[in-house]
Amino acid sequence: MSNEKIEAFFDRIRKWPDDWQDEVIAVLSKLEHDFENPYELTEEEERDLDEGLAEADRGEFVPEEEIEAFFAQFRR
Repeated sequence: MSNEKIEAFFDRIRKWPDDWQDEVIAVLSKLEHDFENPYELTEEEERDLDEGLAEADRGEFVPEEEIEAFFAQFRR
């Protein structure tokens, strides 16, 4: 994105209500933090991810009926 587009967007944001501007600052601050401090998987998470990918590679998926039953318990 060009600096011109960013400046134009911030010019529009400056016209928003203060509480909306505060929300923008909070979101951008969180994004900046996450960009500067990327999440690193623990060894356990990495093993779990590798295991899940291996299962998918082998075609081992949860049956559709089980997935439906899981989500059905949260529907009204």
